[in-house]
Amino acid sequence: MLQNYTVKRSSSETVITVKLDFGGLKPDYRKRIKTGVTFLDHMIEHIAWRSGINIEITAQLDEFALNHLLCEDIGITFGKAIAAYQKDSVAEGSRGYGSARAIIDEAQASADISFESRAYFNFDLHGLAMPQMTENTLSEDLHTFLDGFAQGANCTLHVDLYKGQNGHHIWEAIYRAVGTALYEALEVNKTRKGATAGVAGLIEFELQKK
Repeated sequence: MLQNYTVKRSSSETVITVKLDFGGLKPDYRKRIKTGVTFLDHMIEHIAWRSGINIEITAQLDEFALNHLLCEDIGITFGKAIAAYQKDSVAEGSRGYGSARAIIDEAQASADISFESRAYFNFDLHGLAMPQMTENTLSEDLHTFLDGFAQGANCTLHVDLYKGQNGHHIWEAIYRAVGTALYEALEVNKTRKGATAGVAGLIEFELQKK
């Protein structure tokens, strides 16, 4: 099975390239993440560390330095690359679904992911207050990255925050949980060769033009 996947997304606003290497985490893995948004780099670092995937990202903005665009478009592109790998790995026995809970100090969060060709993102704070900004990055944009990922990966992603006061810790717990859930979803079990996350199996669409 292929170990490297590259997806390039180009628009009039951004050019995003995501390269995934599934051959084992490299010592310089964090240096490969260059989104242009420092705290997002740190969050994706957590996904890489917990999932064991080398995530290389380069991003270019055409004109305006808009973090919202970067976070959304990078999330979509990353999701597309993950989806391609997950679809190919079904034949090997990839689970296609995963759940994880993660902590750091006072913060605790969980993530549940399922690859069933159903793009949906749910984020529940359970009444907790989310800081508007952490490390010069809007929480809205960190949320947007995860939403974009669900869109790009065509997966269902639920994130729940259970505890936390420090914004940095809150987001670390969330992204750690996402990375661990992704690791579980992509784990291969040979007894599940050809099986999918849902009983509907692989969903294909056929377009005919006349």
